[in-house]
Amino acid sequence: MLTAKGLFQEIIDNDESFRLFCSIAASGEAQGGWENGRIASLVPPGMRDMVPKITRHGADEDKHGRIFNALLKKRGLDPVPVPPDTDYTMLLEKRGIGLAHDKLRRDEPLTERDVVVYLAHSRVTEQRAADQMIMLVTYFGDHPELGKAIRMIDNDETNHLAYCHEELLRLNHEGHGRLIQRVLRESALAEIEVYRDVSLAVMGHMGRILGWSRAKSAVLAAGIHAMYVWERAAGWHKMVDLRMPERRDALGGPMTPAPAF
Repeated sequence: MLTAKGLFQEIIDNDESFRLFCSIAASGEAQGGWENGRIASLVPPGMRDMVPKITRHGADEDKHGRIFNALLKKRGLDPVPVPPDTDYTMLLEKRGIGLAHDKLRRDEPLTERDVVVYLAHSRVTEQRAADQMIMLVTYFGDHPELGKAIRMIDNDETNHLAYCHEELLRLNHEGHGRLIQRVLRESALAEIEVYRDVSLAVMGHMGRILGWSRAKSAVLAAGIHAMYVWERAAGWHKMVDLRMPERRDALGGPMTPAPAF
């Protein structure tokens, strides 16, 4: 019987599939670090109090990218180019979700609306990241090779999600409620489609590396499509609700270092 734990175990046990997995993860985290760094430098004057938290968010993402690259190095592996069909961040941008990289490359201050869009988009993608890390910690939190890294990233992703909730609730009280809800809904519905497509692409690449049978690949693809149908019907609501988190001011302190990596 196929299980998430068994599937991931198969991926991390093979050097080539592990190399692709870590390369995809490291690339995505590095892109997130760059985006947050640029946003921090372009925040409009009236919202400058957010700069330390946005900067911390970006620093965490950069740290995660270094962790995945360090995991590769520990096995004596080099990163591989990320296949375009697995590039979650860029595929979201092509759907018009979040702030376009062209905008972030210009040295022009962002607007308040831009910052709201950034936070709403982050709330959706950080939910996905947090859910994935919860799953990985459940199955591999005590893994001798991956456990420490996974637990550290999981803690950071929980902080990022709490930060998004708290900041969006504050901006809601300041009169941005309609924009927040609209962007949250648009982002969530687009994200679940992109996540489905990326999941299918990643499983396709892994299947070729690991020599999966057509039957096994078909079962995995069916599971991905079934998850999409559920998320499209109801699951996306989890990505758009806002509630005050238990962790308040989650990004208000110093970044947790990763000396072991």
